[in-house]
Amino acid sequence: MKKLWPDHWKRRYQSALETAATIMILAWPTMLEQVMQTAVQYIDTAMVGTLGTQATAAVGATGTVGWLINGTFSALSVGFLSLISRACGAQDAEKAKRVVGQATLVVLVGGILSTLICSGVSGKIPVWMQVDPSIQRLTASYFLILYLPMLPRTASIIFGTVLRAAGDTRTPMKVGIIVNSINVVLNYLLIYDIREVSLFGICLTIPGAGLGVIGAAIASAVSFTWGGIHITWVLWKHPMVSPRGISLKPDMSILKPWARISFPNVLQRFGTSLGYVVFASMINALGEAATAAHTIANTVESAFYIPGYGMQTAAATLIGNAYGAKDEKRMKSLSAMFIPIEVVLMIGSGAVLFAAAPALVGLFSKSTEIISPGSTVLRMVAISEPFYGFSIIVEGMMMGVGKTRAPFVYNIIGMWCIRIVGTFLYTRIFHMGLVAAWGCMIAHNMLLFVLYLVVYVRGTWNPLSAEQ
Repeated sequence: MKKLWPDHWKRRYQSALETAATIMILAWPTMLEQVMQTAVQYIDTAMVGTLGTQATAAVGATGTVGWLINGTFSALSVGFLSLISRACGAQDAEKAKRVVGQATLVVLVGGILSTLICSGVSGKIPVWMQVDPSIQRLTASYFLILYLPMLPRTASIIFGTVLRAAGDTRTPMKVGIIVNSINVVLNYLLIYDIREVSLFGICLTIPGAGLGVIGAAIASAVSFTWGGIHITWVLWKHPMVSPRGISLKPDMSILKPWARISFPNVLQRFGTSLGYVVFASMINALGEAATAAHTIANTVESAFYIPGYGMQTAAATLIGNAYGAKDEKRMKSLSAMFIPIEVVLMIGSGAVLFAAAPALVGLFSKSTEIISPGSTVLRMVAISEPFYGFSIIVEGMMMGVGKTRAPFVYNIIGMWCIRIVGTFLYTRIFHMGLVAAWGCMIAHNMLLFVLYLVVYVRGTWNPLSAEQ
């Protein structure tokens, strides 16, 4: 009697399930970590939002500068992710530790330099960002306090990537959860004045420093400092990638390939983040309401990219492992599994965002002047989410194998030729508003989808295919 389920089909089915399980095991802690970070960002924005539109604008006006700073160090960590994941795939523990030693050197140098730079330009940032003169001093103070602890923040970013590259995504998740919990508690104590709260009929006096926006900055700075110290301690004790006993002197056999991978990604992050700064400055010039609506929409939108970026980390790590082991078959099977999982996740998140946009914006503001445009731009971007998710995954696979030049070119073209030029024309020449600016952002994302689709279909992302 002929089998209804042939053995080779059964093996393929089991292999696909195992691959999907591996992907999700690696991806879910990163997703949860980002959920917690985004939840705190929601809470921060909502707490500050109760102080008024000016407070929301002061906090959000320099947000894109923060993306520039954090994005630069995230880009530097990409080279370490690629080298460590490949070394682990090749079972070369000695090389993995040497890479971690150089990562520690980059944390020390980069953290100290960025602290000096951020402190020096804090007073000029609001002017460059065309922030309303009435809130420039408050914005400058918020920025200075927030970015004083750049050394521990740099450690959190780079050492977190090191641990993920070694397959440990749970530790950065746990550290992130504690950091965010500290931030929320300190926000509650530092932003508001002393107040009376009724709980189950009992009247309680809640202490408060009444520092407003400055209190929010101090809370974030303290929590980031604790997170950097904690993740450094965890890495120091790690059995596989601890830098203990490893020289911190520059090792060009590590730094040269790291620079070849990281430098294009740094240029990409710097170029796109600078584009975000220019984009935000043009929106800031539209007035406080546009700035507040843009800030809130960005905050809401960030939660719905979590599945994409969680899967991107898993893609970079697992593809890097397979590349280090020279296993082309596994690289192809992983890529074939990542794409449909990612697209389904992003369709789901996009559908929720589209349906819930007005309610989500309403969490942060009760002003119809903010809710109406904020809801419109979120519904626009919700439709493009699956396409952007595809781009995120292909870029992650390219990061895993060390191919960072093409993503640099694609993102720079999309940012500056589509988003920035388009926004300038629509807001400055044709005098259109926030909705038109976000339309340019979506056009940028769709261009990336087309470019990455060509890369994926042609197979040029996979170096092992090209070697044959």
